[in-house]
Amino acid sequence: MSHTWLECSLKSRVSWHEAFFVGFLPRTHQRARPAESAPGRLASIRRPLHTESVSEPDVPLRKQLKDEAKQNLVAGGTLSTKKTAKKSDPALLRKWDLTVGIEIHAQLKTECKLFSRAATSTNAPPNSHVAHFDLAFPGSQPEFQKGTLLPAVTAAKALGCTIQRTSKFDRKHYFYQDQPAGYQLTQFYEPFAKDGHIVLYDHDGIAKEDGKQITIGIKQVQLEQDTAKTILQPPSTHLLDFNRVSHPLIEIITLPHIHHPSTAAACVRKIQALMAWYDTVASGMEMGGLRADVNVSVRRRDGTGPHEKGKEYYGVTGLGQRTEIKNLSSFKAVEAAVIAERDRQINLLESGGVVEGETRGWTLGSAMTERLRGKEGDIDYRYMPDPDLAPLVLGKDLLNLNISQSPDEEIAELIGTYSHRLNLKDAKTLVTLDNGARLEWYKGVVTDLGIRLASSSNRNLTPESVLDKLGRQVCNWLLHELGGLLASSGKSWDENPVEQDEFVHLLHELIQKGLTARTVKHVLSLSVEGDERHVRDIIHEDNLYLVPLNDDEYRQLARKVLGEYPEIVEQIVKKQQVKKIQFLVGQMMREGEEGKVEAGKCRTFLESALADM
Repeated sequence: MSHTWLECSLKSRVSWHEAFFVGFLPRTHQRARPAESAPGRLASIRRPLHTESVSEPDVPLRKQLKDEAKQNLVAGGTLSTKKTAKKSDPALLRKWDLTVGIEIHAQLKTECKLFSRAATSTNAPPNSHVAHFDLAFPGSQPEFQKGTLLPAVTAAKALGCTIQRTSKFDRKHYFYQDQPAGYQLTQFYEPFAKDGHIVLYDHDGIAKEDGKQITIGIKQVQLEQDTAKTILQPPSTHLLDFNRVSHPLIEIITLPHIHHPSTAAACVRKIQALMAWYDTVASGMEMGGLRADVNVSVRRRDGTGPHEKGKEYYGVTGLGQRTEIKNLSSFKAVEAAVIAERDRQINLLESGGVVEGETRGWTLGSAMTERLRGKEGDIDYRYMPDPDLAPLVLGKDLLNLNISQSPDEEIAELIGTYSHRLNLKDAKTLVTLDNGARLEWYKGVVTDLGIRLASSSNRNLTPESVLDKLGRQVCNWLLHELGGLLASSGKSWDENPVEQDEFVHLLHELIQKGLTARTVKHVLSLSVEGDERHVRDIIHEDNLYLVPLNDDEYRQLARKVLGEYPEIVEQIVKKQQVKKIQFLVGQMMREGEEGKVEAGKCRTFLESALADM
């Protein structure tokens, strides 16, 4: 039995529901009455509604959009490029204030959909995870899935929101091909979370005009159901995949506190990173799991013009007429679309025109936004309480949910704590890589290594001298040495063959002067390349322990290297280019036997020999 996507042609005169029931269901089931799902079963309707299409691998959304644009060009359309973009006029920009508010739709990481037991899926065959309610079958009822609450509440807590004990679902009525019921279930009026905020710092990529940091208010976070996935086949055929219908979403609505395009992009980027940190979302923008709509308005700084009284939104006054740009799928798209719409509105107002409240679109590589439809007000959606869903009442366990430290708190700890003292770049890298997995590994290494060194019998190592540099030393070896080896071998962090205790052992021997840095790099390289021996066995069997040279041997080696590079010696002695000593240190390390030459001593004897010249 073979099934296909639902095809919906814009030129067809057949109604959408007729197209669905005739074109989507298998021929043997077109007249059959579907049975209701039995209690406790995940999706009992999968037999009549599944497809036998071959599952395709995940394709990043940005690549998909590029491919669609190319297909459109082949079909006779046009492919816009950035070359058509006009540079913003600085003189005009100084006369106008930009204001941006953002609505972010993020797919929650759950096993089931929001109102049915059908499984959530991002790469399953089309229309293979669909329940009766997802398709608005007559008589089907919504069944709220409690499993969606934990990731939703965690996300809202991460944004500093106040969790509401009671919230309600409304029907937001509109008709479109990707919405089978003709309405969307959402929490526009009584959301489960309100009044949060997110702080953006200069290292997050905000505009320099915003200074060191800026706080963006979060109006609310609401639960709602996703729509079907629509894929265009030029020129006029749309394929619909209903796997995505009723996938649980949170909509994060910011206040219009953003005044620069780069800050808008930084806001979306940080919210995505925050959701990934707490593992609440299915995927990011690159895979289509997070989408952003931006509301853009401009207003003259001198208060003149047709909209001098301004508009008001949730306590923010003096706003111009806004337009909404829908479904932006990358951070770059957010920034570019805001710039394009800002410039369009300014040029329109400067020429005596009026900005209309409308929904606009922006496509990858485009120089301008395009009108999609007039902006509907709240009353046009005909919001009404859903009669089939009782109010959502949260228990104390969710209202008082404790979440782990935020990425910003982790970064501050890594920079300021005595045992870490990392620089901002390394701290941020540790926090953002591998959804925190590398950070946890780092902390475990620092803790275990600190305990070993504290009990060390080496009198030359005091606890203060060790701990003062321990974090930076571990971070350097973890990020740059081990991380570099993994990257060059094409392995992800999950494929790291070096165990934490092995890494601790190597650094302990390095600090205790049992191994040289060159030897540690060599052992790590062997392990990453596939040597399955424990690092202790590699060191012992390959006789890699440090057997240091005596002072006379170091002097002879230093004189030999200085004699081989007279031009470098002249630059150091006569031109005071002392940084070039490090080059000579490297040459001494290469000349010496593996495991016998220490970089620190090489530098000491080189400096002594150069001073005598």
